[in-house]
Amino acid sequence: MKATGIVRRIDDLGRVVIPKEIRRTMRIREGDPLEIFTNKEGEVIFKKYSAVGELGNFSVQYADALYKISGHNTAITDNDTIICAAGTGKKEVLEQKISSEIETVLQNREPYFVNRAGDSRVHLLDHNNTYLCGAVIPILSEGDVIGSVILYATETETALGDTEKKLATTAATVLGKLFES
Repeated sequence: MKATGIVRRIDDLGRVVIPKEIRRTMRIREGDPLEIFTNKEGEVIFKKYSAVGELGNFSVQYADALYKISGHNTAITDNDTIICAAGTGKKEVLEQKISSEIETVLQNREPYFVNRAGDSRVHLLDHNNTYLCGAVIPILSEGDVIGSVILYATETETALGDTEKKLATTAATVLGKLFES
């Protein structure tokens, strides 16, 4: 664990302010859920909560199935990180931060699709131009964006067909419905 040198006091209602610099660095926004952990040494640890991350093995199996059926590399993300991936570059992209371009797609709450080969594409990662998104579909649960289903490729691959778009959209819908019970 890394010390920041920042000290905050708890107010009379039991609240503590997380400094702006830490919120910016960790991409914590107003309304984001945080999990609270404690350990034997008396430490209290805040961790960003990922509803999609709670799916664990199910999301891995779903990504693998989508990859096998569509033939396109697949990633399932929460709002910040690639939770699971299947296909080319799986190990390279797993647990990496999603690009700021994908964050914008999620904020707009609308699916992004590449319709023709040669169309400009959204990058999967900010620091790696190898992987480009053919589809980014927000996962919505009770009106909130909780992640995305992404079909991605290298620069040499073509645009997606209607079948692949429908498969990815269905995957995002099913994953979102899992949290609405």
